[in-house]
Amino acid sequence: MACYRDWLQNASEMPGADYADLHAWSIADIERFWRSIWDYTDVVSASDPSVVLESHALPGARWFPQARLNFAENLLRHALTSDATRPALHARSETRGDFTLSRSELLAQVAALAAWMRETGIQPGDRIAAVVANVPEAIIGMLAAASIGAVWSSASPDFGTAGILDRFGQIEPRLLICVNGYGYGGKVFDRTAQALELRASMPSVEQLLMIRNVPDIALPDGVIDWQAVQSEYAGAPLEFTALPFDHPLYILYSSGTTGVPKCIIHGAGGTLLQHSKELMLHGDLGPEDVLFYFTTCGWMMWNWLASGLVTGAELVLFDGNPGYPDMHRLWQLAEDYRVTHFGTSAKFLGGCRNAGLQPGRSFDLSPLRVLLSTGSPLLPEDYDWVYEAVKKDMLLGSISGGTDIVSCFVGCSPLLPVRRGVIQCRMLGMDVQAFNDAGRAVVGERGELVCLQPAPCMPIGFWNDPDGSRYRAAYFERFDGVWAHGDYIEFDDEGGCIIHGRSDATLNPGGVRIGTAEIYRQVETLEEIADSLVVGQDWEGDVRVVLLVVMNPDHQMDEALRQRIRQRIRDNASPRHVPACIEVVEQIPYTRSGKKVELAVAKLLRREVVSNREAIANPEALDQIAANPALWR
Repeated sequence: MACYRDWLQNASEMPGADYADLHAWSIADIERFWRSIWDYTDVVSASDPSVVLESHALPGARWFPQARLNFAENLLRHALTSDATRPALHARSETRGDFTLSRSELLAQVAALAAWMRETGIQPGDRIAAVVANVPEAIIGMLAAASIGAVWSSASPDFGTAGILDRFGQIEPRLLICVNGYGYGGKVFDRTAQALELRASMPSVEQLLMIRNVPDIALPDGVIDWQAVQSEYAGAPLEFTALPFDHPLYILYSSGTTGVPKCIIHGAGGTLLQHSKELMLHGDLGPEDVLFYFTTCGWMMWNWLASGLVTGAELVLFDGNPGYPDMHRLWQLAEDYRVTHFGTSAKFLGGCRNAGLQPGRSFDLSPLRVLLSTGSPLLPEDYDWVYEAVKKDMLLGSISGGTDIVSCFVGCSPLLPVRRGVIQCRMLGMDVQAFNDAGRAVVGERGELVCLQPAPCMPIGFWNDPDGSRYRAAYFERFDGVWAHGDYIEFDDEGGCIIHGRSDATLNPGGVRIGTAEIYRQVETLEEIADSLVVGQDWEGDVRVVLLVVMNPDHQMDEALRQRIRQRIRDNASPRHVPACIEVVEQIPYTRSGKKVELAVAKLLRREVVSNREAIANPEALDQIAANPALWR
């Protein structure tokens, strides 16, 4: 970030030296800013475009209309131009031994798979659907698809068949890639029957390519063996098709907890520029670094992790249960691979704090420089724990964005101090504010997270939405010509912010808007509480706040604890935040990307049917909640 700032100043582009000046410049003239990102990150392109942005309209902006590039070529440029013997990918899983791919091995395997894809007739724009674990083959498959211009869409193998079909069935893939199984928590799950069922249920699928992720599970008849493809096409030349800047790269999906998931199309150029900016500048990631992010292939953080290759950094992939055999698993991985950038969820960090872990004492984390957290707001107490128990001299970056932009609106900057409980800043080029109900920007008040100007990472549209009406309805109907993200946020005078939860899950007892994160902050720092979920329930003409809690071992709920919870919330939030009902449950429902399922539980408490339960990682939690009689009286 500092090098970029100095580079701008040497070119007389930017006045001032601090981050506030840099961000203000980045949104004052977004065309000059994004052109500077193109130049500074050294985009590999078949042409040098003179036009940055055709229109500033939202929606409707079109970026770099003259550019032609290839996403895979940009991600592989370090492998193509520097030491080919250096590691590119490290892999650890519950089903295979640790292994590493060098840059040359990565290039060879991408080339072989792409050659096979071309021979089978895969063309630019064809969809490739993948039910894959977070293993090197997933990265290889994506890069091979992108080298041709095919559109990659992935899901985690722990999804149920119906949930996968809800997603892939909409996009009509020509090629289906599946793992034969996966391991989690010491158990092995065979997915061969599911793969055959998926192929039979999608008439568009012409080929089923299978990865031997579990060596002991035989491949069924009639599938194509990944290893056989690699052997047959070994030595194939690596080719890259130059394509328009907004050529489709990925199809990602909304959570689908309240209906069929939306198919969100992201363009190659916009994803490349945004991820390069976030990784290189905000994340301080470079060729000498090692990046790990705990994710599955069904979460946008996998796409973000894969883009780490553009910096020349080594990637560490993990497939399995991060808490098995104990919560030390990922910290051991960080020591083993000398990880410099460690990414995880706020839930994982909270779980480590809850378990009393001291990773900084138990493991050699001396290379660690940046710890990234996303998925949900990071509690102030977790900031304390990280700097006390993990490491004092590093950047703790809480980042927030979403699948909608496959990146972040707000996050971290190495030029700024870390402040307890506060996300450091707006990301460069992201003109974000908090809007009140009247559509006015507010500071020191909670409001809707909005983006006032276009950014290249915004979707190029939704699948099967030819007139763009569904896309407009999703983001642009709340405030005309302004992106409304769906998060409830508060900015302070220094430019930092706090996420208060999803705005569509906002509680309204007595007509007062309350963000759910404000209650989680008070509840989940109690030693008795392992997890919690808060929703609003229509009750006697108003809305009552319902708090569901999971107890830590050796603790029980009683009236004294209920009263202590209420008093803590009253003292540290407000009387309006105090739950009318506090009940113990066995587990909290989560999406497969690790987010609390507030909306589905609220729907359940309205006695409505929760559709698309396949989108929920543990749908049995909904049944347990519904069976609790205290929630209905």
